[in-house]
Amino acid sequence: MANIKSARKRAHQAVQLRIHNMRLRTTVRTAIKNVNKALAAGNKDAASKALRDSQRLIDRVVAKGVMHRNAGDRHKSRLAHALKGMK
Repeated sequence: MANIKSARKRAHQAVQLRIHNMRLRTTVRTAIKNVNKALAAGNKDAASKALRDSQRLIDRVVAKGVMHRNAGDRHKSRLAHALKGMK
């Protein structure tokens, strides 16, 4: 544990930021799962709506620096490709 007051504060801030980032990552994963569930159910309208929502969320998380830009683009691309390939 840190002995200096500023180091203690910094350690506390790091913990809070980690919790915040974990919450954002979890939200993104849930949004991706919602798209996959809609795709598996064969509901194209629900899947396209879930895809729009997840893309918006992924872009927001990438802008905050929680997820790398390429990772966000990869997730969006794979989901869009799966929706396009849906019958």
